[in-house]
Amino acid sequence: MNVTPLVDVVLVLLIIFMVVIPAMEKSAQIELPGIFNVDEDPKGKTDPWTLALTTDGRMFFEQEELDQDNFRTKLNDALVREPARRLILRADRNAHYGKVRKLFAICQEIGFPGISLRVNELKDGKKQ
Repeated sequence: MNVTPLVDVVLVLLIIFMVVIPAMEKSAQIELPGIFNVDEDPKGKTDPWTLALTTDGRMFFEQEELDQDNFRTKLNDALVREPARRLILRADRNAHYGKVRKLFAICQEIGFPGISLRVNELKDGKKQ
């Protein structure tokens, strides 16, 4: 039995999925800042929420874009649903630091049990 055509079809499908799946993700495209000594991600019962801030000031909670009027309500609702769930703040490396600090303070006021800043690891002076 000749399996070459079957392998060809499987490879074509694999390539199609490798191209299509990342394009389907609706999260904000953010270039994270980097550091050399990265803490390991703690493994818990639930994954933390993700709040993203883009260079132009747009905010995304998980996959949903938030506007300036309703983001506090969305964060409060999420905390009420799952009060033990932490929050990870992802901000683009070119985002204004004052906005990042202000957003971090707002998340603390809301009362999340833990807030982390997401960064990339640097090795030998180069971003990973």
